[in-house]
Amino acid sequence: MTTPWGEPALTRFPEDPRDRLRAWDASDEYLLRHLAAERVPLDGSVVVLGDRWGALVTALAAHRPVQITDSWLTQEATRVNLARAGVEPGAVRLLTTQDPPPERIDVLLVRVPKSLALLEDQLLRLAPAVHAGTVVVGTGMVKEIHTSTLRMFERILGPTRTSLAERKARLIFCTPDPALERPANPWPYVYTLPDGIGPAAHGTVVNHAGVFCADRLDIGTRFFLSHLPDGRGGRVVDLGCGNGVVGTSVALADPGAELLFVDESFQAVASAEATYKANGVPGQAEFRVGDGLAGVPSGSADLVLNNPPFHSHQATTDATAWRMFTGARRALRPGGELWVVGNRHLGYHVKLRKLFGNSRLVASDPKFVVLKAVKR
Repeated sequence: MTTPWGEPALTRFPEDPRDRLRAWDASDEYLLRHLAAERVPLDGSVVVLGDRWGALVTALAAHRPVQITDSWLTQEATRVNLARAGVEPGAVRLLTTQDPPPERIDVLLVRVPKSLALLEDQLLRLAPAVHAGTVVVGTGMVKEIHTSTLRMFERILGPTRTSLAERKARLIFCTPDPALERPANPWPYVYTLPDGIGPAAHGTVVNHAGVFCADRLDIGTRFFLSHLPDGRGGRVVDLGCGNGVVGTSVALADPGAELLFVDESFQAVASAEATYKANGVPGQAEFRVGDGLAGVPSGSADLVLNNPPFHSHQATTDATAWRMFTGARRALRPGGELWVVGNRHLGYHVKLRKLFGNSRLVASDPKFVVLKAVKR
């Protein structure tokens, strides 16, 4: 990536030489050019929210910025990219969206997230640290910045305008207004589950901002809940757990099961833990933020339940699903099962047969399928 501060060689995480997707885009470059051209002072407290793969903080590492992200993969990519750039350890402070934010922010750089809810939550959390002299600049591709995005900045921080587009990227300029009366933070959002979905019916869901389907049960998960395997005890993994409703349903049906909730989103794992506790499930569960089942001992799981995502930011890809499936096969004991729900058109049965040597259709409707693969 070419920047006014050098040309760092950046990678996504986990690094895959076959991956043609870059670790930065035109919006990152546009923002960095603007900072240099306008000579924005960077000697104060610089906070970067939503940096995708560490591109922005790696370029600005000499100014000791703070990165705030919801993504464990982003944090790991940032560590790798900082090391590759020869940045001394500790030069960039890495925070999650669940950590207490900095007390003062002099420059706030925002890589606009896909989730408007996550943007709302984070701007409200950061607003008390913003002052009248804070420079606030957002960036994103044109297709990522909407009228609702600008209104969000204006409602929480102050008057907002946009730049002209360059290479399909755009900047957002916001002038903080300390006198602005900000709304209360509505996150996390809590709702009650509907009837007809098995043990979790009428249960409570706690959704932190940015977690998929924040205010209702999505139809794919609802279909999955209606076709979960019968209680069998043992080690059960809710892989890509989101708000944790699938694993919580298993725990309600089978108090003897040992649950592990895993997601790469800090917001998701916090939601899963809150959902589990809100339903008064007996027994203990483990909540882990990480890259799928990496780090989970081989042959340690009896059942893995998975609703894999098929987007990585704005890119449509099956790479995440493939990593989840391969991780599940390694983590399962012989005879252990992977249960997957997905859109019919994604063709997960082909991948499961290739990996496990088998795949059985458990249930289907016009939109979704539930598949089972057994580790031989």
